[in-house]
Amino acid sequence: MVARAYTVAFQGVEARPVEVQCALSPGLPAFSIVGLPDKAVSEARDRVRAALGAMAIALPSRRITVNLSPADLPKEGSHFDLPIALALLAALDIIPKDTAESVVALGELSLDGTLIPVIGALPAAMAAAADDRTLLCPAASGAEAAWVSATKVIAAPDLGAAVRHFTGQSLIEPSSPGEVTPDDPLKDMRDVKGQERAKRALEIAAAGRHHLILVGTPGSGKSMLAARLSGILPPLTPSEALETSMIHSLAGLLDAGGISRARPFREPHHTASMAAIIGGGRTAKPGEVSLAHNGVLFMDEFPEFPRTVLETLRQPIETGEVMIARANAHVKYPCAFMLVAAANPCKCGYLTDPDRACARVPACGKDYMGRISGPLMDRFDLRVDVPPVRYTDLDLPASGDTSAQIAARVKAARDLQIARFEGRADMRSNADAEGEILKEIATPDAEGSALLSRVAERFALSARGYHRVLRVARTIADLDGSADVCHRHVAEAVSYRVPHPNGS
Repeated sequence: MVARAYTVAFQGVEARPVEVQCALSPGLPAFSIVGLPDKAVSEARDRVRAALGAMAIALPSRRITVNLSPADLPKEGSHFDLPIALALLAALDIIPKDTAESVVALGELSLDGTLIPVIGALPAAMAAAADDRTLLCPAASGAEAAWVSATKVIAAPDLGAAVRHFTGQSLIEPSSPGEVTPDDPLKDMRDVKGQERAKRALEIAAAGRHHLILVGTPGSGKSMLAARLSGILPPLTPSEALETSMIHSLAGLLDAGGISRARPFREPHHTASMAAIIGGGRTAKPGEVSLAHNGVLFMDEFPEFPRTVLETLRQPIETGEVMIARANAHVKYPCAFMLVAAANPCKCGYLTDPDRACARVPACGKDYMGRISGPLMDRFDLRVDVPPVRYTDLDLPASGDTSAQIAARVKAARDLQIARFEGRADMRSNADAEGEILKEIATPDAEGSALLSRVAERFALSARGYHRVLRVARTIADLDGSADVCHRHVAEAVSYRVPHPNGS
């Protein structure tokens, strides 16, 4: 008779169900695993045998065959240890067969039977809920998986505890969802001296999830401003936290006993490869654009990134998702991130500094900023000059609003957008608005329309640029508490769109 247990195989953020079948048959003693396992899955037989031995359970002198169905789906990872052990225990009549079939299990076994946490507990919980099954996982993964309230999560510290639970000897209480609070205090925007226009641009970008590029001389505060962006962003909504954490779970980033409601802030170095930024590798892992989903992707020294890497950002920025195509898989990851880029105006960095002389003006700036293609630059909603700050200004008292005050305005604007796009899964912020919806919510008054028409003609705005000005104007109106987009909102939005003096 065949005993069954269930687990999952990961394809992108999707957890596909896998049936683990175990049969004991007459013949020479052997333990084989079939069903397209990788090396880690094939080695599970030795870990399972040792773990059962630690529990004083001897394997019978029979042929043990474990089949992972569907057999044509690649099985990768060490999380197959626990379901294989459950199916084998059910085949040995140590736990009831119907009990083994009622759970989705994942976890790696150590040689003494301890359960080691694995990646993907959150997507596995979603799959268990879809199949109306309980999730069995290692104790360290329980707080993460329990965020899926539609399924019961049993988090066992070791295989023996799981057996005692299923045999009724010592029941394990279902896990409760855990939330991680960042220990590091958020940096305050008041720490930045001057740069009021850049602060305003960050507020607009945060309120509407608009893409932003900061251009300024070295030491002008670009990185300092970007580092304070997390302090003005609203926390993730429950649905956003679940989406983002599913990606982080697959990447192995949820190791603190739960998920975080803070928006992700990713800052890859400019030497990062295309696979690191976009995603890929042998198993098509998520890249930085997906790890920044519902958060911020900060790319310092933007023109220094390889041209091929920069150009691959164009499609994810526009669609909010990325498809990673490999010979054995096509994996789609969400990547609705806010891109914040920082760049010097030229190679030496002092093209726009009146106190210093750039020897190659203006060719230095054109060559350097020319590394950013026109189509990519067209995707930035806000382009801001960050002028140098004099050392004498550093002794001045702090000025401007605190991060908490700015965050309150940003949250109010985001709440308006959540109500505006309620019922539309493809739209959450003004940056997502398009088509008739954009026309309906962002059509300016007569003065604003006339101004936008003049600007579009004078600066030859593309259709994309025209729509991005409307989206930014809608966000400025939300921050202003205005139901309509007026002339002043369009004027401010246009001021962030006009070409940079050095050609950017």
